Amino acid sequence: MGIISAILDGWTFEEMIDVVADTGFSCVEVACWPKGKAQRRYAGVSHIDVEELDAKRGTEILEYCKEKNVEISALAFYPNTMDTDIVKRKENIAHLKKVIDASEMLGIGMVTTFIGRDQTKNVEENIVLFKEIWPDIIGYAESKKVKIAIENCPMLFDNNQWPGGQNLMTTPVIWRQLFEIIDSKYFGLNYDPSHFVWQQMDYIKPIYEFKDKIFHVHYKDIKVDEEHLKECGIMAYPLEYMEPKLPGFGDVDWGAYVKALEDIGYDGYTCIEVEDRAFEENNERILESIRLSKQYMNQFVR
Repeated sequence: MGIISAILDGWTFEEMIDVVADTGFSCVEVACWPKGKAQRRYAGVSHIDVEELDAKRGTEILEYCKEKNVEISALAFYPNTMDTDIVKRKENIAHLKKVIDASEMLGIGMVTTFIGRDQTKNVEENIVLFKEIWPDIIGYAESKKVKIAIENCPMLFDNNQWPGGQNLMTTPVIWRQLFEIIDSKYFGLNYDPSHFVWQQMDYIKPIYEFKDKIFHVHYKDIKVDEEHLKECGIMAYPLEYMEPKLPGFGDVDWGAYVKALEDIGYDGYTCIEVEDRAFEENNERILESIRLSKQYMNQFVR
């Protein structure tokens, strides 16, 4: 069990690893955005600068992790590779390939990311776009023996992502289609239950169907404001009726979730994604949120 490092913006790589180790985690999903190019909350964090990564720095990274008994579960970069803006699309794909290169160099073999989506187009049109863009990306990852784990977040929060959101791979219905289009052992899921909660979907059943495609796992919670939802409805901007929370502060049944992962024999990495505005006023509160998350999840995962 570990965390996603994006919450530790402003910490150096070594300082971030120290936090992970001191909290008692054994792994970390390391944020690798282009340095200094934040476009949204939690994006833009770069604990490993893949643009500047060379063999010397790679050795330093691995030796420090070994010294602290922390494994890197994956390199994380969550862009929109199917952005409406063609220039952004090309930049995001180019950087994603550099993250894949870094994952190969460091011997990690895993990259966590999004499929992306042209938010102005419907699902069917985006599947056509997926067929144009993603075979090359997965083929590149295959050549490097790096697994690509796609998180199921719709990337739809407010009017900036309206109407379609910025990630196509959000439901089992769509997963089946995309996995049929690209049938590769290097193409799978970074499974996060919280995104199913606010979409009013079953987040347990798909674990069994897609057990062979779950490469990486997230622990993040979501709290749905049921009373406000009754007033604004599901067609409102999602942040009007839901809020990301620390594990245990929301609506996910963590006992059922972890049990399902145990049922399928999942023995991979699990990372807490800390996204809770109530704990972001200063660094002390951020560190407290990390400690509280681990303390809660220790009931289910050791």
